[in-house]
Amino acid sequence: MKPIMEIDNAVKTIYNDNENLNILDGINLKIYPGDFIVVLGTNGAGKSTLLDAITGANQLSSGKILLNDEDITNKNLAKRSQFISRVYQDPKLGTSPRMTVAENLLLAQRRGLPRRLRLRHLKENLPKFEDFTSDLPTLDNRLNTFTEKLSGGQRQTLSFLMAIIQKPELLLLDEHTAALDPQTSQELMDLTDKVIKEKNLTSLMVTHNLSEAVKYGNRLIVLKKGQIILDLDTEAKAKLKEKDLLEYF
Repeated sequence: MKPIMEIDNAVKTIYNDNENLNILDGINLKIYPGDFIVVLGTNGAGKSTLLDAITGANQLSSGKILLNDEDITNKNLAKRSQFISRVYQDPKLGTSPRMTVAENLLLAQRRGLPRRLRLRHLKENLPKFEDFTSDLPTLDNRLNTFTEKLSGGQRQTLSFLMAIIQKPELLLLDEHTAALDPQTSQELMDLTDKVIKEKNLTSLMVTHNLSEAVKYGNRLIVLKKGQIILDLDTEAKAKLKEKDLLEYF
């Protein structure tokens, strides 16, 4: 099976305290269709920097990133957004507060398409959006609610729906449940797992949560000081216990 994405010797260097520091230090990673990879690591391990490099929010100092065999290393954030979606930790990121839930979904539905003046066709899309949110008690019957009026959990659920409304080549989840209360976090995590499996999405999920790292996904990688020090496949991950991961922290 050919990988969807291949990261080849990725290095990201910054100048810090009078010395060069490699936040990413020779990352090599192949992501295959249907992979749900959990990315674990301490603060400063390079997790968010890795996601920034994949999306184009932060350019690599050296190395290459291939998407379906195409070199996207120097493509900007806008170009990559046609194929790559990201959900951030902060529920306020990724949604427009003064637009309704339906308007946000409509905006996400046009991600990556040419921008020009045109009719919105919001009413025509409402039945689709109603069906899209019908199984979600947090957003059902809230299509006309302004996003700024939503709770953090509702807003983060909306961010997730916006990220997958066009099936992306790669879905990036950047600690997307970390800012939520335990119950809401679990509900969103259950939804995430269900959608990824049903839609056969390819995803990378960053987390600090050891129980999530053990429970979810078919692969697990551990980052430390900008390097992948552990990459477990499905079989090895199935045998993993939380206590096994503590040594890496």
